[in-house]
Amino acid sequence: MNVPNCITIGRVILALATVALLWSPADNMLWTASVLTALVIWGDGLDGYFARKLKQTTTLGAVLDIAGDRVVEMMYWIVFAALNWIPVWIPLLYLVRGTFVDAIRSKATEKGLTAFGEKTMMESGLGKFLVASNFSRFTYAVTKAAAFCLIIAAQVSTMKDTVLPSVAMGCAYVAAAFCVVRGLPVFVEGRRLMADS
Repeated sequence: MNVPNCITIGRVILALATVALLWSPADNMLWTASVLTALVIWGDGLDGYFARKLKQTTTLGAVLDIAGDRVVEMMYWIVFAALNWIPVWIPLLYLVRGTFVDAIRSKATEKGLTAFGEKTMMESGLGKFLVASNFSRFTYAVTKAAAFCLIIAAQVSTMKDTVLPSVAMGCAYVAAAFCVVRGLPVFVEGRRLMADS
């Protein structure tokens, strides 16, 4: 177990503890959960940074990183829907998109390809930009982080009658759209991998 993998597992555990706070009606618990959520999302970039810095990039680490990302994002979206903070179609969209994208990526892994990096499964310039580029990955992560943190903050009693709930939902919708846009190239370019089966 190397440093990046420990960070990945640690952020999943922190996310579990954080979403447990969301059932508390106390404003201070919601503010705490919002701050901890920012740390959970920041941890996603941290594990990749240490993997490169310490030269500990492995196929297992790449798979674990994607699995950790999926668990964290699904955890938040499902809990938000369970608390009736967002519409249920958002976690369903993430579930369907994530399941099929991960199935295609597992096939790519069998062939020695990865979702990102030098051995990315993406071949087209557009696919590499939308799915594997640092810009796209960073922008998507920031959009989700903003959605998660703002959705939680919007539940604070003093924030409910402000513009914040609308901004939070806007971020959630942008993140959902980004989810689809980043998933489509995997479906399109992944057909060749599935055809070889």
